[in-house]
Amino acid sequence: MRSKLQKIGLVSAGVLLGAALTLNYSAVADREATQALPLDELRTFAEVYGKIKSDYVEPVDDKTLINSAINGMLSGLDPHSAYMNADEFKDLQVGTQGEFGGLGIEVGMEDGFVKVVSPIDDTPAFKAGLKPGDLIIKLDDSPVKGMTINDAVKRMRGKPGTPIVLTILRKGVAKPFTVTLIRAVIKVKSVKYKLAEPGYGYIRITQFQERTGEDLAQALETLQKDNKGAPLKGLVLDLRNDPGGLLNSAVGVAAAFVKPNSLVVYTDGRTPDSKMKLNASPEYYLRGNQADYLKGLPAWTKTVPMVVLVNGGSASASEIVSGALQDDKRAIIMGTQSFGKGSVQTVLPLGNGTGIKLTTARYFTPAGRSIQNKGITPDIVVEEGKVTGADSDPNLNIREVDLDRHLNNPLSTTNKPAAPPAVIITPEKPANPVKPEKLEPGEIVSKNDFQFNQALSLLKGLNIIQTREK
Repeated sequence: MRSKLQKIGLVSAGVLLGAALTLNYSAVADREATQALPLDELRTFAEVYGKIKSDYVEPVDDKTLINSAINGMLSGLDPHSAYMNADEFKDLQVGTQGEFGGLGIEVGMEDGFVKVVSPIDDTPAFKAGLKPGDLIIKLDDSPVKGMTINDAVKRMRGKPGTPIVLTILRKGVAKPFTVTLIRAVIKVKSVKYKLAEPGYGYIRITQFQERTGEDLAQALETLQKDNKGAPLKGLVLDLRNDPGGLLNSAVGVAAAFVKPNSLVVYTDGRTPDSKMKLNASPEYYLRGNQADYLKGLPAWTKTVPMVVLVNGGSASASEIVSGALQDDKRAIIMGTQSFGKGSVQTVLPLGNGTGIKLTTARYFTPAGRSIQNKGITPDIVVEEGKVTGADSDPNLNIREVDLDRHLNNPLSTTNKPAAPPAVIITPEKPANPVKPEKLEPGEIVSKNDFQFNQALSLLKGLNIIQTREK
C-alpha cells in the first residue's frame, strides 16, 4: 500500500497555488485516453490557433500558445488544478521540504486580483501585517489585473533580499495603500510547542510537510520531559491558519492520537487509484523506508484530553486531522468554521521538467462527511478575540465556497444539516478597538489569545470533573 501511495502521489493540497506552495509530487503512470477525441472542438481549436498565428498584432511562438492553452484548460477546471512550468515545478518540490523563496503568503485569485488567503507565520508577509482577504492590485508598478495566478506568483518570487512593493486594497480601509516587502528564503517551522502550564501542553502545526509527523512525535516526547517526566493532563493542538500540505503527514498526525488502524480519511474519485482508505498504520503515513516515528510515543498520547483549535484559515490537511479526531470523539474541536477544502490533488510530471496539478478525488472523514465547501463545524464555537477595524468584519472570512469554479459537495442534497454547536462563546468587545498583541520573542502563542485561553480552561475543567468522578 505504501508503494501505491508513492505511485499516485495523492496530496492534501494547501489552500491555493501561491507564493507558498505546500504540495507533494510523485511520478504517475501515463494513462491511455479512453474516450474518442472531440473532432469538432479540435477543429475549432485549430482554427483559433491559426487565426492567432496569422492575425494577432504581434508574432506569437508555438510554445507560448500551447503553454497558454494548457494553462487555461487546467485553470478552468477548479481553483486547485494548475499547469506548472519547469521553474514552478522545481519550486513545488522545494516547498514540501519546508524551505522556499518568496514572501510567505497563500494566495488565490478573485475578480482578476490576487487575494491573500493566509500569511505564513514568521515570514515577510506576516511581519508586514498582511491579512486574509487583502486584495493585491499591483506588484511594483505592474497592475495585477490581466495576470494569471502563476504570473503573479512568479513576480512575487525573486532573489532573497530584493524588495517588492505591493499595493493592497483592504475592506474597511478607504484607499489602497502600499507595503514594501523584502523577499526572503522562507523556512517554515512546521511544528512549534511549549508547556503552557505544568501538565498542559500546546502544539501548533503551521503546515503539513515531509517531517511534520516526526517533529510532532519529538514535540510530544519533549513536552513530557518538560513536565518532569509525567504524562500531560491536557493538550491543545492548534491548527488555526494552517493551509494544509501532505496527505501522509496529516494521517501521521492523526495516528499519533487515535488507536492503531483507526480510519483517518478516505478518498473517492473516478479512477481506482483515487479510491483509498487511509488508516492510522505505518503503511499510510510513512514514506519509503522511513522508520516509524510514532512507535516509541508514550501511551498517554492516545488518551490525553485534547482540544483542537481551527478557524477559517484551517484547510485541507488541517480539516482531515480535525475531522478524524472529531468523528473518533478523541478531541473537542473549538474555534470557528474551517475553510472547507475537501479535494485531493495529484501532481503529474510531464517528462520535460514541467507538470500538472490535477484534482483527482474528494476526501471524506471516517464518518462519511464531505468537507468540500462546508468545512469542519466546531463542537464549541469560540469567536476570535481580536476586535480592531476590518478584523471585526465577517465578510473578510473567505472560504472554499467563495472561490470561483469550486467543486460542489457531493452530499449537499442528501446530508442532514449539521447540528448547531452546543456552545457559542464570544469575547466581550472593548470600548475602544485594540490592536492584536505582538508575540514576545520566543513565544508561540499570545497570553491574551482568547481561543487558546478558552481551550486551556476547558481542559482544566475536564480534569476537575474526572477527578470528582473518581
